[in-house]
Amino acid sequence: MARPRPLSGFPEWLPEGRLVERHVLDVLRRTFELHGFAEIETRAVEPLDQLLRKGETSKEVYVLRRLQADPDAVDKDPLGLHFDLTVPFARYVLENAGHLHFPFRRYQIQKVWRGERPQDGRFREFTQADIDVVGADTLGYHDEVEIPLVIADAFAALREIGVPPVQILVNNRRVVEGFARGIGLEDVDAVLRAVDKLDKIGPAKVAQLLVDEAGASPQQAQACLDLAAVRGQDESVVERVRELAEGLGATNDLLETGLTELGTLMAEAARRAPGVVVADLKIARGLDYYTGSVYETVLVGHEGLGSICSGGRYDTLATDGARTYPGVGLSVGVTRLVSRLLSGGLVRATRSVPSAVLVAVTDEEHRGQALEVAAALRARGVPTEVAPTAARFGKQIQHADRRGIPYVWFSTPDGDEVKDIRSGVQVSADRAAWTPPEADLHPRVVPADAG
Repeated sequence: MARPRPLSGFPEWLPEGRLVERHVLDVLRRTFELHGFAEIETRAVEPLDQLLRKGETSKEVYVLRRLQADPDAVDKDPLGLHFDLTVPFARYVLENAGHLHFPFRRYQIQKVWRGERPQDGRFREFTQADIDVVGADTLGYHDEVEIPLVIADAFAALREIGVPPVQILVNNRRVVEGFARGIGLEDVDAVLRAVDKLDKIGPAKVAQLLVDEAGASPQQAQACLDLAAVRGQDESVVERVRELAEGLGATNDLLETGLTELGTLMAEAARRAPGVVVADLKIARGLDYYTGSVYETVLVGHEGLGSICSGGRYDTLATDGARTYPGVGLSVGVTRLVSRLLSGGLVRATRSVPSAVLVAVTDEEHRGQALEVAAALRARGVPTEVAPTAARFGKQIQHADRRGIPYVWFSTPDGDEVKDIRSGVQVSADRAAWTPPEADLHPRVVPADAG
């Protein structure tokens, strides 16, 4: 068989990397459940027409087709792999609305597939972890306040293993739209598309885009840039925007509603997660389809990676014509985050295998005795494996060392002994009572520079 070549964009972690990924997932799952979110899982495929509703994703969708399908047959119900978890969740809400209690709090951790060009932090197969609150016809603004604070709690817990701090950047569609209309610009989506390019092309080129594509005058373009420059960690940003709007005669009810909402979010964030949630009025991505708050999250010191967690509010997450289901949520790009943790050498696992003990085999005739020891240790929750061969004890210790197993168990005529191969200390042990220290019982994920 020829040596296989890796597939670009389909990451496969080594065991240590998988331990890191699993720890991240466990922290997210635990945090979500502490906040009352219930877990769901949806199918991997959706009808193709549903996946293509947004249009711009059509080139990214993987279409399913049977290998032996009749090439001349017309597929009446073509299917595709989902490229995010929003489309399947919206469909899930509609199909199960009669069985759900609203507002429904959901989290979902699954793989998704997207046929884009792989690069740093971007993959064709990756894991997302989503949380959403969805209501029936109405959804309170307090849910828009809560969602980023849940994520702030999750990343605060991840700091313990060496994950860098995050900043959750927030904006509000009503603020931007109210301001744009207040200064006389009606093509709000064109304004958003232009402002979204600020970091890539700079203010001068964005100003020209506003003139060319949004119909702005130079003065209106400058006003949009002034709004985009507003940034802060508390509700003081509200007064800065209000002063800017009043100076331009651009105040209106929509702007005031947005500022009130943004101020509520920032006041609560400053109290519960100071310095983590930042109002950034240049955040425009997603505001063309989100209807309220929008969120983007960056790793401090790794901003070039892009957003590792983004989302916002949909006033029409789903609708069946009779009822509308508004929702607000955030999606963590787990694979993007883990890839940076591993490639950047930011975290590590204390060992790559679950085993805490290797039971040495004196000779093959006594392997059964070693198996009995292993069974006794496992019965008390100690991850244990038995040496693969009855080699010299020195070689069995080397085998344990290569695998990262900290303890080797020996059964001798004088009784059982266990050796910590890191320190060389060997002591008598009772298979019915001995347990390794808590820190050695299972692999742990720690900062890369931890001792």
